[in-house]
Formats: sequence, C-alpha cells, structure tokens
Amino acid sequence: MSILAVENLTHGFADKRLYEDASFDLNKQDHMGIVGQNGAGKSTLIKILTGSILPDEGSVKWQNKVTYGYLDQYADIPEGDTLYQFLTTAYAHLFKLKAQMDQAYADYAESLDNDLLEKAGRIQETLEANNFYEIDTEIARVMTGLGLDDIGRDHIVSQMSGGQRSKIILAKLLLQNPDVLLLDEPTNYLDTAHINWLENYLSDFAGAFIVISHDYDFLQAVTNCICDVAFGKITKYRGNFKSAMKQKDARKEAQLKAFEKQQVVIEKAEKFIRKNKAGSHSTMAKSREKMLSHMDRIDPPSENLKSHFDFPYLETGSQNAVAVKKLAVGYGKRQLLEPVTFSLTAGEKIAFSGFNGAGKSTLINSILGKIPALSGTTVFSPSAQVSYFTQELVWDNPELTPLQTIQEQYPTMLPRTIRTKLAKSGINAADTQKPMHILSGGEQTKVKLCLLELVESNFLVMDEPTNHLDDETKAALSEALQRFRGNLIVVSHEDGFYTNWIDKELNVEKLRLDKD
Repeated sequence: MSILAVENLTHGFADKRLYEDASFDLNKQDHMGIVGQNGAGKSTLIKILTGSILPDEGSVKWQNKVTYGYLDQYADIPEGDTLYQFLTTAYAHLFKLKAQMDQAYADYAESLDNDLLEKAGRIQETLEANNFYEIDTEIARVMTGLGLDDIGRDHIVSQMSGGQRSKIILAKLLLQNPDVLLLDEPTNYLDTAHINWLENYLSDFAGAFIVISHDYDFLQAVTNCICDVAFGKITKYRGNFKSAMKQKDARKEAQLKAFEKQQVVIEKAEKFIRKNKAGSHSTMAKSREKMLSHMDRIDPPSENLKSHFDFPYLETGSQNAVAVKKLAVGYGKRQLLEPVTFSLTAGEKIAFSGFNGAGKSTLINSILGKIPALSGTTVFSPSAQVSYFTQELVWDNPELTPLQTIQEQYPTMLPRTIRTKLAKSGINAADTQKPMHILSGGEQTKVKLCLLELVESNFLVMDEPTNHLDDETKAALSEALQRFRGNLIVVSHEDGFYTNWIDKELNVEKLRLDKD
C-alpha cells in the first residue's frame, strides 16, 4: 500500500531543471535508496517530500497520520546541551505527558478528585505502552551502536566535531522511531563497525525509509528498491542496488539501440527529401517531411559531467618533509592521545585511520599549529607549502556563487577561466551561478577541491575529502592524489579510498588514552 505518492513533479533552479513530470511512490515495506550524481537533486527531493521546499509543479501526498523523521546533513543542535540531554529530546512528548501525570497526582493529593486519579492512570498506561521507563536503556543501545559511548553522555555538544554532531542527529532520529525515516547520507561520519550496526538496524526496521547514499555497499545491504535521479527523471527500480543498476544498464542499452535505429530512419528520410524535394517525387518528399515533423524523437542516453582533479606541485629542495616527535594533543589539560611520532620523506603519503571522534582531526590541527600541542614538536621542511582541506562546508559568505567565491579570492582571474576550472571539477554552468548554500554537499565539496587546485603546494592535508562525493568523483580524487608528487596526510573513514596506494598508515584509535 502506498504511504507516499509523488505525482508529476517538476522543479528546478535558474536554468537547471532537476525533475520534469516525475512520479513515484513509497509503499509501506519499501526500503528505498536514492542515487544520482552530485547535484542531480537528491537532497532537494527529500526537502520537497518534507515540505521545506515547494515544487514548481506536481504533488506530494502522504497517507493520513503517517509520521516521518528527517536526517538533515546540515541540521543544527542547540548549544549548551549535553549529549544525553539532546538525545532525550527525542522523547519530548513523553516527558510532557509525564509532567502532566505528576501534576495530576499532585492535584489529586490536595483535592481527592477521582477524575484526576483516572487521568493520571490513563497517562501512565500511555507511558508504559510507549516504553517510557526504558528510555535510558534505548538511548544507551543507540549510543553504543553509533559509537557515541566514546564521546561520553555528559560531553557538551558545542565542543564536538562536525562528524560527532552528525552522528548525534542520526541517533536522535532513530530514537524517535517514526513510521518513515528520511536519511540524507547517514554513513558520512560512521566507521565500518557503526555502518554495520546501522545496516542491521535499517534491515530490521519495521517501517519504510528513504536513504540517500553514495556508499553503494551500504545501499546493497539495506534496500529493496532504488530511485535513480538523473537528467530530469526519477526512475524507480525494484530490487537491491545491484539489481537496480543492472535494470538501469539494460534500459540504457535499449534506449541506445532504439536511438540508433531511429537515426537510420531519419537519415534515410532526410537523404530522400534532399534528393527529391524539387523533382517528380516531391509529393513523397513532402510526406516524409511531415512524417519527420511528427516523429517522437528518442534522445541518446545522457552522460554525466565527470570530475577531473589535478593538484599543482611546487618543487621542494628538501628530502625530509615533516618530522613529528612525541606530539601530545588535546584540549586544555585533557590529553586525547599517546604522544605521536612519525616522519615523512619527500613524496610519502600517510593515512590517519580510526573511528570518528578518535582524535584524527585534532591531531591534524595540532600538526598544522591550529590547535596548540600539549607537548612535543612538529617540524616541516623550510620549503614546505601546505594546502589544507577541511571537512566542514563553511563559507565566509554562503550567498556568493562558486564563480564569485573564487573571484573574491583571485580577483585577477578571468571569469571564463574560473568557469572552465569549475567545469573540470564537475560543476556545470548553471551551478556556477547559484549561491553556495543552495548547492548540494557534493557540489560544495567540488568547489573546495577546485580552490585547492588553484594553489601550488608540495604537501596536501585532506580531512575526510570523500564526504558527500559520488563514486565517480571519489575515483577521480583518488587518482589525482596518487598522481600528486608531493606529500599527503589523508583522513578518510573509507579505507578503500586509499588502501592500495598509501605508503604509511597511523591508527589513531590505538593511541587513545581512554580507549579501554
């Protein structure tokens, strides 16, 4: 039975049309994956489903009384709350009932009005039916599953990393347990163990869900249908991710054959028309002209705009790139890791691994001097030129377009040159004119990578660069980092991104002082 019906959906920005007369439905037992290239309109589609964006045309109809919960990859968390306090807000309606029950009991003690006693009893039955007295147990279960135990329930949210905050938002959504989950890139900040836990959770989820993800292994494990968003169309396929992609390939091949067959007919007709338009067969020529004018033309299968990255290398005269000796990192007097020691010679590449929140970003920022080290030293080569990619998508002015953002930093660069560089990074012409805050996470990441390409360096530091990127763009980035002749420190929760070509790996998780 359909619990969500999307009919004749049309929507776009500026001169870019995301969907044209698209329709699909979500059934009660659907575990649906949403796939498509960065900027295809996946996150926008979820926002249309929640009503936060109104479509240009079409309708979105939810079944009566169906509840849904939305995981927004950019959602805010109130400052000042501890981890536990924030998670308990998932049960705000039950705590409100508990307060009403306590008040009814207090009022009964004064008035002895039996109606108040009955009211309190009814509320208590509701609380018990909704497992109110098991809230702490359920919060602990989800915290453990998503790796939030390592943070600590009394940790202040405002002091957490972006990845930790994203996990907390996901935890709250799962605790709310709505009829339908709407998840936008839920695995972005999860390591392998916690992705596996989420896979099991979603596979056992009794309701329906829609999940956007570029993690194809994850989609393969949790979905039973796929919606492919591409070139203005939304196509629903039955079956898991691999089955859907086989159906998509077969559909693409059939479209190509039909296109090629039609082109043969068109070419023959046009040749006949050119040859006979003024001769004795002019009537037949006009008939074929009329036939072509009424022909329903088949489009060839479209190709995605592919990204290509190339990070310019600045020559260095030193063989020793960096030496880190007994570096102790942390905040205030709290030391997070055992003292870290490693060195890189010219051209060597190292990966920092470990679960999110283990201290990888803190270590990077201490090495770069952005966070004061508690002790120890970091010495870069005198000729080192470092370029740093941060995982946060934060812009000084999010109202500026990608073109304006680059122009602001490089005022002498010609707009035509900027557009060419953005196109090479996978940003199409229409998206160069949109405000940054409207672009998808993947598109914003491509702009950040494009900016990195404009500076010569011999040392790249990349903190979770694959977040938000589609599979093709990840592959292009991996190839570019392998080609880069300088040094590299890379942090990625996707070890498959670097496993086959990295020179060294430092498991930060094993250095944690509170790992036990």
